[in-house]
Amino acid sequence: MVTAATGVAALGSGVNGSVLGANDRINLALLGVGQRGLIREAVQFAEESGIRITALCDTWKGRPERGAAFIKEKLGYEPDKLVDYQELFARNDVDAVLIATPDHQHCEMLSAAVKAGKDVYIEKPLANNFQELKTAVADVKASGRVVQVGTQIRSLPACRGARELFRSGELGKVFKIEQSRNAAVPFWHQKARPNLKESEVDWKRFLFNKEDRPFDPDVYSAWMGYREFCLGVHTQLMVHFIDTVHYITGAKYPQTVSAMAGTYIYKDQRDCADSMEISMEYPKDGFLARYGTAFGSGEGTFFRFFGQEGALNATRWSWNDPFVIEKAGKETGKAPLGESTHHMKNFFDCIRSRKTPSADIDSGFGHSVAALMAEKSIVEGRTIRFSDLDL
Repeated sequence: MVTAATGVAALGSGVNGSVLGANDRINLALLGVGQRGLIREAVQFAEESGIRITALCDTWKGRPERGAAFIKEKLGYEPDKLVDYQELFARNDVDAVLIATPDHQHCEMLSAAVKAGKDVYIEKPLANNFQELKTAVADVKASGRVVQVGTQIRSLPACRGARELFRSGELGKVFKIEQSRNAAVPFWHQKARPNLKESEVDWKRFLFNKEDRPFDPDVYSAWMGYREFCLGVHTQLMVHFIDTVHYITGAKYPQTVSAMAGTYIYKDQRDCADSMEISMEYPKDGFLARYGTAFGSGEGTFFRFFGQEGALNATRWSWNDPFVIEKAGKETGKAPLGESTHHMKNFFDCIRSRKTPSADIDSGFGHSVAALMAEKSIVEGRTIRFSDLDL
């Protein structure tokens, strides 16, 4: 493995996108060094994948410093610390970027990164509106860069095995797929930092392409609860559900979507709904999908595929646990565990090989279409048809 200590020059992929050798080092930067844990995943696979983390960038002062200290502890060196993403993309010692910024920044940053010749791991959701989705997908495809979307559930061995089970026909005709994902409190509540000071962040860089306004510590820290920055549960939690459905069934996106949402328990300054119901029809693929969330109760969470010959219980998501086959209301067996590679390791491998990653830009397009059709249905109060969209 080539490291800085050897004195051998890095041959990053950013130059021409050619296949890299096993000893060629890949220079990686993280854009967004928050609570999602991507820095831990990057560090976990850095040495075996020939990765050197060269820079960390975040608008919350102190986060790059803490991240750099963690990397120093685990890998023995300290990356540079930045606040301006454009400076990051302009660097020659950055071949690939992990983007884990607030949702409203995703598409524009993705487009800028691939245009700068960087490979990208982009957190979900891919997009907050149809126009930025179209632009980002076109930019990625024109660039030829490797892009992995952060819908990592599809990389679980249980999902690989469930796809084999689905194709085998053991469940009979699968005609409905459902998830209810509930919690006592909305996920954005735990992120609030009411005592945060403006001097501790770069407020204008956080606002990004949004209208300027006075600093608000709750908007900055709990942005997932504000629809201007995060549309809500459908672009957060539901994305994992529908991407998993697409992966296992082979479906691309729904043909019709009907959705309702409202705030019934947590009535505060935040405007993301605490309850939501979404129905998605896949007539070409032969099934109906339903997603629901109720914040206010932690009861009733489940994820099941319903077939004429049995059901697949996909509620538990972990690396070592298979999904459960159920018949007549009882567990009758386990779905197989398929061969898989960790989602982050798969991205690193594909940077080197130039192969298509597990969750490519087309999969991101599919989950975004489902989520944005739900958004359009909620806002307009009607059923939305894919055929009516300008895509």
